[in-house]
Amino acid sequence: MMNQKPTKLVIFDWDGTIMDSVNRIVESMQSAAISATLPVPSTQAVKDIIGMSLAPAFEQLFGQLSPTQIDQMKELYRQEYVDEKHSATPVFEGITHVLESLTSKGYLLAVATGKSRAGLDRLLTESGFGHFFSDTMTADEAKSKPHPQMIEILMARLNVSALDTIMIGDSILDMKMASNAGVRGIGVSYGAHTPEVLNQASPMAIVDKPLDILVHI
Repeated sequence: MMNQKPTKLVIFDWDGTIMDSVNRIVESMQSAAISATLPVPSTQAVKDIIGMSLAPAFEQLFGQLSPTQIDQMKELYRQEYVDEKHSATPVFEGITHVLESLTSKGYLLAVATGKSRAGLDRLLTESGFGHFFSDTMTADEAKSKPHPQMIEILMARLNVSALDTIMIGDSILDMKMASNAGVRGIGVSYGAHTPEVLNQASPMAIVDKPLDILVHI
């Protein structure tokens, strides 16, 4: 169904929505757990924390850790993701056209991600996508998804109402964050979660490929 409501701000998740990085996240988290002699989480367990800040993600995966263990895991995960690199992380086919099309039509674009500020800034530069986005929010600047704070801050800074905002993401956390912020959500099924999982948060639409996003905006 075509969206009939006005949309001025389109907020994108990063991992699993713009960049095909889910496999690298899974591999990096599992390798970090081995190095820290913690139980190795399953692939689906890691997919389920994608988008969270690292501290609550670690708690969900491993239970209560000491501050020292959390710091150790943060560094081990960073080393695995950035230095070891594991799987390649290309941007999804069609996403460049989506960003170009929305920008040309005058929409404001933003990012709300579970990545750190340093991590997102590095990828915005490497991908060449930085110029598309009017603002960005990261996990070390707001409460973790699905808390609505990331979206609320972006709307306030860009002076856009909830009625005029759409959140796009591949995780149930993204869709719940959208619902908690009172904005519409579009789920993408090519990332961490299936349509069945995404539907639990009642998004306005679920798409199977990036180009289909444009149908609903």
